[in-house]
Amino acid sequence: MSSGSSSDAPAASMTAAAPAAVVVEEDPPAAAAATFSEEQEKLVLSAWNAMKGEPAADIALKFFLRIFEIAPAAKQMFSFLRDSGDDVPLESHPKLKAHAVTVFACESATQLRKTGDVKVREATLRRLGATHVKAGVADAHFEVVKTALLDTIKDAVPEMWSPEMKGAWEEAYDQLAAAIKEEMKKAA
Repeated sequence: MSSGSSSDAPAASMTAAAPAAVVVEEDPPAAAAATFSEEQEKLVLSAWNAMKGEPAADIALKFFLRIFEIAPAAKQMFSFLRDSGDDVPLESHPKLKAHAVTVFACESATQLRKTGDVKVREATLRRLGATHVKAGVADAHFEVVKTALLDTIKDAVPEMWSPEMKGAWEEAYDQLAAAIKEEMKKAA
């Protein structure tokens, strides 16, 4: 999820910001029961913490490159890629790099809490839903992003990767994606 991103790209479906059970926050915050186990939370946080810092920008770019490897047509969903033609290789495209870092490393929109909930402000979800509808995001796109996310994490922290960690990230992503899809229905 990007906060302040200048593109019209479908940022949230590209999000890797340590998701867990999604709690939509209204103003003031609303409470919800956590469905994300403490063990899953630990696994997600351990990988997330290992990916932060210096290598985060490279990991973020690899995430998007993996998306485009799986689904090359996804490049057309990003105005800054559509408008730039093939003059700049994706690996060195400055707007893609900036967008990737914003999306992949943004912790202000979603944050894992000790209860295993992700706080997502209602206004953020509405914006993400509208952005994704405008970009033409479909359910299949969420699956591509999920695959790219899992591949990226596995490559970034191979020594930590396990079936349990994969399951934790799948659950976290699925819950976040479900919240975004619900907002997309409302925005459509």
